[in-house]
Amino acid sequence: MNKIRVHVEKGSSSSYEIHIGTHILDRMALILASQAWARRYFLLTDERVFALHGGRVLGVLRETGLTVEEIVFPGGEESKSIRTCTELAEQLMERGADRTSALIALGGGVVGDLTAFLASIYMRGIAHIQVPTTILAQVDSSIGGKTAVDLPSAKNLLGTFTQPKAVFIDLAFLETLPPREFTNGLAEIVKYGIIEDPEILEDLQKGEEALRRRDPSFLAGIIARACRIKKAIVESDENDRGLRRILNFGHTVGHAIEAESGFAVSHGEAVAMGMCAAALLSERRGHLSPPDREKVFSAIRRAGLPVRIPASLDPEGILRGLKKDKKKEGEQIRFVLLKKPGLPFVNGGIPLSLVRETIEELRA
Repeated sequence: MNKIRVHVEKGSSSSYEIHIGTHILDRMALILASQAWARRYFLLTDERVFALHGGRVLGVLRETGLTVEEIVFPGGEESKSIRTCTELAEQLMERGADRTSALIALGGGVVGDLTAFLASIYMRGIAHIQVPTTILAQVDSSIGGKTAVDLPSAKNLLGTFTQPKAVFIDLAFLETLPPREFTNGLAEIVKYGIIEDPEILEDLQKGEEALRRRDPSFLAGIIARACRIKKAIVESDENDRGLRRILNFGHTVGHAIEAESGFAVSHGEAVAMGMCAAALLSERRGHLSPPDREKVFSAIRRAGLPVRIPASLDPEGILRGLKKDKKKEGEQIRFVLLKKPGLPFVNGGIPLSLVRETIEELRA
């Protein structure tokens, strides 16, 4: 089992470990039992993940002597709301959860975000553990302490920073991911290659066959590299005031696309489209050469992700979504652009007219 330590010791934060391996639930249970982070644990998960993995996870934890109860809620982005959070808090209260309790998030990004947000505000904060079951959550949302729920008008507008006690990445969960969800998660790995380590893009290309087979050894290596990039950025900028902003590459337009599609476009697909938009904007502004822009498009295309925005989506609707972006400062919308692969920067002065032209050009 591979271990990566995340050092975040400012304020009330604390360091923690990311554990990566295949079939590591038994070791996870032993770690929870030995650390004694809580007297009672509440496993929060959605209906689909519980049907696939809930019984097995509960069984392993209970065999170790841990007191664990499950709370199951409907899946999907619509559950990532303050209403769901309130309902879950009511359930915790009814079951007697107190400050000696902890939450375990078993699922993808929605489950992880919602559980972490709830843990950060329930009784002014209780412990939580992340057990991500998708690639997307394993390399991104489970690491770094960002939590959020959506408002009806925009994504991730209510949130906190709270670090987990631990992250357990069991690659065995990926065996049951539908093909679209598996590909969806590659968007964040491609993003790390574009903004930080272009060699990842080459390795993804060389390992296409291993990726198709979901080879555990290949996945363990590529996921660990992605986690190390995320952890290094989080360590230098825990509260998203500086360097950490580069992790938003592709997300500014991507989140607006997600919202405009009514979340019919998945997060990974939307981020892929957003990365193409950011690369094209970088080229239009004279920062990125045409060959390097094509490298970005090719890497996204090879991963099986879209490089075009659906023609059915209204460009003006996407632009309205941009204006609600939580990273906006006044009238300035901040974009992460590229000078070349591996060299991103934040720019806040792009005219909306140019963004509109870029979106129009990418529609297909």
